[in-house]
Amino acid sequence: MNEQLRADAEAIVRAAIEAVSPARAVQKALQNRTFPGKVYLMAAGKAAWEMARAALEVLETPVAAGIVVTKYHHVKHPLPGILCREAGHPVPDENSFSAAAEVLEMTRGLAESDTVLFLLSGGASALFELPLVSGEELQDITGQLLACGADITEINTIRKRLSAVKGGRFALHCAPARVETIVLSDILGDPLDQIASGPTVADATSCAQAAAIAEKYQLRLSPAARACLEKETPKSLPNATAQIIGSVGQLCQAAAEACRQKGYRPLLLTDRLDCEAREAGRFLASIARTQAAVCSGQKLALLAGGETVVHLRGKGLGGRNQELALAAAAGLDGLAGAAVISVGSDGTDGPTDAAGGYVDGDTLAALAAKGWNADAALADNNAYHALQAVDGLIITGPTGTNVNDIALVLLDG
Repeated sequence: MNEQLRADAEAIVRAAIEAVSPARAVQKALQNRTFPGKVYLMAAGKAAWEMARAALEVLETPVAAGIVVTKYHHVKHPLPGILCREAGHPVPDENSFSAAAEVLEMTRGLAESDTVLFLLSGGASALFELPLVSGEELQDITGQLLACGADITEINTIRKRLSAVKGGRFALHCAPARVETIVLSDILGDPLDQIASGPTVADATSCAQAAAIAEKYQLRLSPAARACLEKETPKSLPNATAQIIGSVGQLCQAAAEACRQKGYRPLLLTDRLDCEAREAGRFLASIARTQAAVCSGQKLALLAGGETVVHLRGKGLGGRNQELALAAAAGLDGLAGAAVISVGSDGTDGPTDAAGGYVDGDTLAALAAKGWNADAALADNNAYHALQAVDGLIITGPTGTNVNDIALVLLDG
């Protein structure tokens, strides 16, 4: 393993994630803001606790009541006057449902002069949920969508119609109170109605689109679920506004600056990476090999932000960033001074404790020496254990933010 490249790659990724801290973004958005009437604070998503903490520090209007709903192990300590709840992700669980019920009760019967301040980040689709079908069926449908390779907009188009709080229905519940939503985007292009399935945003998708997605992936649906897909979501919400305060574009800009600080010339390939994870890994490795030949003697960094997908065909353990990294290993094999790192900005990748993975020109040989075949590991969706065997896992712990993923090719000349 190239220890210097590994150190540079991790330092760049960590600096980029720190630069898009939700606390900074929330405080900037709320600085010197006052609200008429009572303020009710709602925060949902992987970054919910960090966003709520920052809001409490800067808000000049007292908070009448508040609830935070975030992923397990993401609450760092209690917040004054705020109920902190942890729940399931990426599949909702009973704690997701009970937390949503508490939020609906807190915001029931509000006055027109009141304000619901909703701090929203990725992951809230699972964490903040009250299903219109049984919890067991919602979990099953979510699992089907995650396993079949559906992209996030397809998944959320279905989830909106199975939920009492998604697709604008939460804002409708809060009326006539104003709902102001501050958003960390984790979806490419920042479509407000798709981020966390748009609980406070008028829905731009249709029943026909939902039906087409169900047909495309041959989803197993009960008659009750099919009936939900035929019921339209709110198309106008005059009591609700929303603004985006963080996105993958900002993450890529921060990564580029961190590269400069380390002496690498950055080139942004895309901030809309959206394809199969292993194909992205192979493509980035092919770019690394070409650029190593034509830019010999230069320190170059190639950046790609976005969110890839994985089709689950095996029984192994991993996540999209780990799979991307492992898939790049073959293309980098034997290439000196070249590395690929891919990391989820939230610090978690799939159902694992890793944020992503790192590989370089030595990784494939190291895997073979440990008895691992990269292609076989990918076929079994077992990138976690393969990378673990060669110290290729990147583990950051929860970062408190969630603005998609960052993949980085480093060439040290």
